[in-house]
Amino acid sequence: MASGRIRVGIGGWDYAPWRDTFYPASVPQKRQLEYASRHVTSIEVNGTFYRLQTPDTFAKWRDETPDDFMFSLKASRFIMNRRELAAAGESMEKFFKSGMAQLGVKLGPILWQLTPFAHFNAADLEGFLKLLPRELSGLPLRHVLEVRHKSFEQEACIDLIRRYNVATVLADTAKYPSFADVTGDFVYARLMSAESAQPEGYEPKVLARWVERGNLWAAGTEPDDLPRIAKTQAPAVARDVFLYVINGAKERAPAAAMKMLEHLGFKAPAAPAEEPGDASEPAAAPGKSKTAAKRSTKKKS
Repeated sequence: MASGRIRVGIGGWDYAPWRDTFYPASVPQKRQLEYASRHVTSIEVNGTFYRLQTPDTFAKWRDETPDDFMFSLKASRFIMNRRELAAAGESMEKFFKSGMAQLGVKLGPILWQLTPFAHFNAADLEGFLKLLPRELSGLPLRHVLEVRHKSFEQEACIDLIRRYNVATVLADTAKYPSFADVTGDFVYARLMSAESAQPEGYEPKVLARWVERGNLWAAGTEPDDLPRIAKTQAPAVARDVFLYVINGAKERAPAAAMKMLEHLGFKAPAAPAEEPGDASEPAAAPGKSKTAAKRSTKKKS
């Protein structure tokens, strides 16, 4: 049986501390996405949660990244922060019409992150799952649900989500529910426990183990050292795997992701050609990009 593709990435690309820990001084802020997308194989975009993007923005992201790169997009807060998810049809339609089809084959999973206050309601959840489109302008869509309340930790929930072939987030954190039941045709893990004291965010053996788990999922089997809720496992079929280093000591996220990719044999592609003036731009002050020094709190990804 052939294995699925394993992608390893980070959350966003415009984060001021990465000017010290990730980006060379010669990389200006406007080319951070170009650089980041050549050192990780996927990026989870948080900006789509806060506001609708434009077709031009999605096209720009597409054009600045390598051919085999992939974005996952966090769904809009105007969908996810409502009390009745099953009534989100109009907001969902606006979200999918915002231009994300411009990403083409670089459009990866859509992350539907529930609030920590959303409780399991089988009827409402099923109504929501029925709304999820399966294609957009001829592009297949993949969906992943992140639950953040303990009421979802029951077999009825896992069975329901499996019926709609939607993945569930495996959250590497003690703050929210963390379970490894495979519910869709791909696996999506968010590593959220990086530590500043570790140069690569995690101990080397921990990162190596996440890679081993990724290889198991990709090959159609499952690791035996993670918590599960349901008594039955998903069918043994090859699956794509997305591993994102998202939170904790975020300044270490790129190093952790690149270390896992090193285990997988990934070699960064050639950097894009330098534009005139790029190399001569002055280095940013510690912890700040040249423009982010004035507006470091503004989120662009």
